[in-house]
Amino acid sequence: MTKVRLSEKPLQITSVVSEMFAENAFIIHLNDRNDCIVIDPSFDTGSILQYLTKNRLTVSAILNTHGHTDHIVGNAAIKAQFPDAPIVIGTADEPKLTDPQLNLSASYGLAIISPHADHTVKHGDIIEYAGIRLETRDTPGHSCGHVVWICHDTTPVVAINGDVLFAGSVGRTDFPDGSFEILEQSIRQQLYTLPDDTIVLTGHGNSTTIGQEKQTNPFVSE
Repeated sequence: MTKVRLSEKPLQITSVVSEMFAENAFIIHLNDRNDCIVIDPSFDTGSILQYLTKNRLTVSAILNTHGHTDHIVGNAAIKAQFPDAPIVIGTADEPKLTDPQLNLSASYGLAIISPHADHTVKHGDIIEYAGIRLETRDTPGHSCGHVVWICHDTTPVVAINGDVLFAGSVGRTDFPDGSFEILEQSIRQQLYTLPDDTIVLTGHGNSTTIGQEKQTNPFVSE
């Protein structure tokens, strides 16, 4: 687990990395509250639940940046422990939750199905859970219904980015609903317009900043 403390608002970000696909799930909470948001729970739900128990946290919402299997496989386990926590996903990716072909688990010989979405979001929607306000931005290209969430109430800004932009790379675009041209447009219009010191929480690998990627990313440079 990695922890990041941000100034102005006492926001704590903890990552849990699942060995299969090396996917980053995130637990975000304010230090003065006992509720939190879980983002993209993957295979290692045991470590997520252990952290929640240790820190006496309840889950206010389960957010999925998109519907690929490594980002939704933990939904059922978290929802079972916190049934009142809504599952939130972009409107266009909602069908992936309950379709192993669409969420790509079938291609790995699995048949992963998540509980249904309780709430879907689209570009511009503002959501608030556990005292944390997030702006929704549509970012297709890796997945047709991929969204990122931006927390503007911290210094620096935080982008919950999923599989759009990585440190020195970008999300895959060879899936059935992927497109590099659309992904590049999403990055330029929805991410590169953020302040350079914005922290980018990535679905795989290390976190990065907008400024770093604008200067050095070989796929989508400034």
